[in-house]
Amino acid sequence: MKILCLIFSFIFFQAHFLMADPDLPFRQPVSVKYTLSSEIQGAVLKKVVVDYDDVVHILSDKGLLRLIDQQLVSDIGYRPLADRQPLDISIQEESGYLYYLYPDQFLTNAHAGKPYGQLPSSNFDQLAVNHQGNVLLSGPKALGLYTDGTLKKLKHPSAGILDIQVHRGQFYVLTNQQLYRLEADKLHPLHDTKAVSSMTFRGDEIILGTEQGYYGISCLDGTKTFDLVAKVPVPQITQLALTKDGLWAATPQGAFMRKAEGRFRYYASQRWLDQNEVIDLAADSEGNMYLLTATGLNKVAFPKHTLADKAAYFEEKIRQRHIRYGFIAELRLKTPGDITTAEMIDTDNDGLWTSFYLGSQAFKYAVTGEEKARRHAWEAFEAYERLLSINLLKGFPSRTFERKGYKVSDAERWRDSPDPVWEWKGHTSSDEFVAYIYVASIMDEFLAQTEAEKTRVADFIDAILTHIIENDYYFVDVDGEPTLWGRWHPDYINWYPRSIGDRRLGSLHLIAGLQLGYDLTGKEIYKKEAFKMMEEHGYLDNIRIPMEEIKSTPGYVYKGNNMGEGGWNHSDDEMAFLTYWVIHRHAFNDTLQQAYEASIQNHWEIEKPERNALWHLITLGTEGSFDQAATLWFLRDYPMDLVRYTTKNSHRKDLTFLEPNFRDQLTEELLPAAERPIIRFNANPFQLDGGSDGRYELTGAEYLLPYWMARYYQVIEG
Repeated sequence: MKILCLIFSFIFFQAHFLMADPDLPFRQPVSVKYTLSSEIQGAVLKKVVVDYDDVVHILSDKGLLRLIDQQLVSDIGYRPLADRQPLDISIQEESGYLYYLYPDQFLTNAHAGKPYGQLPSSNFDQLAVNHQGNVLLSGPKALGLYTDGTLKKLKHPSAGILDIQVHRGQFYVLTNQQLYRLEADKLHPLHDTKAVSSMTFRGDEIILGTEQGYYGISCLDGTKTFDLVAKVPVPQITQLALTKDGLWAATPQGAFMRKAEGRFRYYASQRWLDQNEVIDLAADSEGNMYLLTATGLNKVAFPKHTLADKAAYFEEKIRQRHIRYGFIAELRLKTPGDITTAEMIDTDNDGLWTSFYLGSQAFKYAVTGEEKARRHAWEAFEAYERLLSINLLKGFPSRTFERKGYKVSDAERWRDSPDPVWEWKGHTSSDEFVAYIYVASIMDEFLAQTEAEKTRVADFIDAILTHIIENDYYFVDVDGEPTLWGRWHPDYINWYPRSIGDRRLGSLHLIAGLQLGYDLTGKEIYKKEAFKMMEEHGYLDNIRIPMEEIKSTPGYVYKGNNMGEGGWNHSDDEMAFLTYWVIHRHAFNDTLQQAYEASIQNHWEIEKPERNALWHLITLGTEGSFDQAATLWFLRDYPMDLVRYTTKNSHRKDLTFLEPNFRDQLTEELLPAAERPIIRFNANPFQLDGGSDGRYELTGAEYLLPYWMARYYQVIEG
């Protein structure tokens, strides 16, 4: 069987080489938040502009600020201006020069500081500058045009002025009643704007933001060029800006961008902003967007990197701050959002989460031959081995372990170790068993090179399987009782009707484990017990249950848990797909392997809307089906920032919501991962709201495993 598996892998290498996607650099949004220096703490920020050198300037109630070395500081570079408080700042069209407006003058430091205008005191609080150097000035009761050294008073519109802008040399004045175009020193009404809050320009169009969305009009005659676009993330638009990537809008609940192809990207919550109400926005020459709130400056940057760059980033991040005794560890942040206050903690499934990392290093070693990847995997495997040795129960794997007195999760499930310095966590479940068989399979195939290493892996899984068989197909804890979720006895498995997923899943787990045990140890008991379970207790038939049969099935209560009610169990999906790798890789014969392939393909079809790269790649490596576009979409959009900020999307108006359904698919299309709550693969990716206020950070192993599998199967080129 091992030879068949190697041949099978070689065939895939050949079959999928031509579909390999070159790992070209792509732009992915990342969040950058800037701090305020100590002397301007508490400043109220009002406006942001970016000049032609991509220097960022911020108007505040404590003077003009600049962005220097990731921090907002007082702009004291020009000493004559350092102590002066501008009323407004603006960027001249085309040139990109910065202009300042003070109560009695406007000026710029460009052109050797020559452009300058003396003004009546305190008449104006806004300015706009066209490419010819003409300056339009507005105030609550005054409007003026400064040209050729002379200020010409203009008739002030009766309504309050919201904004003044320039486009192609032409000035526009937006009030709460009308949009005007300045022609021959007179304001000519262009468009009724009773509901308009903001404007930006696109060619011959003016795009107008409102409380209900945005629409377009002609610059020439004010006629409508496109109707109101109301199906946007947040309709209440306060500012608009156009970049090479698309149209941006500031709202009281974050900012959004409409990309050229029509899709929206939504930037809200602490993942992107210090607070949600965006009051202004400005882009630099690279299309990076600065989003200003009253209390902070935030940037959505679009650096170029490859998938390999992301993998290197996550691998370094994990090695720097996520390794706990060989396990990978979730971080708890003592100060929410502040990674410098992070501490590693145990979780309920340290073994399961670590299997993703160990698996990634195994595939990396298979692809690159890098010894460091092999070392990392063996270090993790040593932690798995200690799960067995840290307690006195024969073959019973602890959930996790920690030095005494420092446990975090489920305090009532911890037990004393023979070594008084340590304690271990019991109540081990099928989630962990899946990790053990997956890890043992991966270790044996890719990393165990000597007989001693292969024996070491075989002994690990042999001890666990022996415990299960000798304890009548249960995990039996220190109290002599089966754990709640470590149960594979036919009386338990077949108690479930076919419509509850546990019947199918539990059968899958056990048969996969027994096949693996036989393949690694050669012990006939594993083969004998596997066929007994399949032939006498229907475990093979259970594995074949179509996923379409799984549905809400009330009335099946086990130890206080209503097993048949509620929505789809995404944790079961995670356990199933990891197990598919094992059951297919170690099938006793071709007939069984074909039966497993049908089951895998059936589950994969159900899961396709979730666009999970790992599920696609495991299916590729077993049954052979694959969705390359979804896999690459997952890898490219997987977020760089894995702090679990509280995130909300249920209020969005651009989403198409579905009726309540058993799978809990809330929307027609899956949101990009960077806009959703940060989750593991055991949670619903269609979940719209969630998070933990920035108190925890995940590792990135859920990216690394599918990335290195994609490299292994040459889905992407190295």
